[in-house]
Amino acid sequence: MTGTGGDVPGTDGTVGGATVRVVVVDDDAMVRSGLRLILGGDRRIEVVGECGDGQEAVAEVLRLRPDVVLMDVRMPRVDGVTALRTLRSRGSAARVVVLTTFDADELVLRALREGAAGFLLKDTPPAQLVDAVHRVAAGEPALSPTVTAQLIATVAQPQDAARRAAARRLLAGLTPRERDVAVAVAQGLSNTEVAARLHLGLATVKTHVGHLYAKLGAANRVQVARVVHDAGEA
Repeated sequence: MTGTGGDVPGTDGTVGGATVRVVVVDDDAMVRSGLRLILGGDRRIEVVGECGDGQEAVAEVLRLRPDVVLMDVRMPRVDGVTALRTLRSRGSAARVVVLTTFDADELVLRALREGAAGFLLKDTPPAQLVDAVHRVAAGEPALSPTVTAQLIATVAQPQDAARRAAARRLLAGLTPRERDVAVAVAQGLSNTEVAARLHLGLATVKTHVGHLYAKLGAANRVQVARVVHDAGEA
């Protein structure tokens, strides 16, 4: 299914790619309707399904194979974190964005540790929500610099020598350029912003970020940021 829009990131991170297919998961029918209405206003996004809880979401996401899932973190029966963990264990490649009413809810932190692509507040303005869906589909994070800093501050524990030494060992395994990218990621910059700061091509930045995930054992940008923070480099 191809999009009819202009030069926008596709699901493979290229310009002019396929329509972004989205599944909306929230136990509040009014929230689902609102999200469907907002996303439906962009002809480059197709809402292919919606669910009211995490258990139903797992089945629907595996069946529909969307590019992006907007997942409420607090739901009856099966919450968003459990659903995310199950999807990852079942091999789903969908990029999951957690929806929440709280800036640094503990469940959100758990979801990010499980590999969520980011999180959005439920009162995110429509234009920003649509932009976030496109960015996540293209491999960008859905985390603002302010939110990233808040998350790091929330999850950071008192430093100890062993933890700092472990983080520094991980950073020592990076190339100088990868280290520069890691620090920029820890500061909450998007791939595009990292490219501009370090005078690199966007594809090169994406390659470096992929190397960071592998070398640091990280599932997302917040986990990269935690290693940099633990090492005292942030």
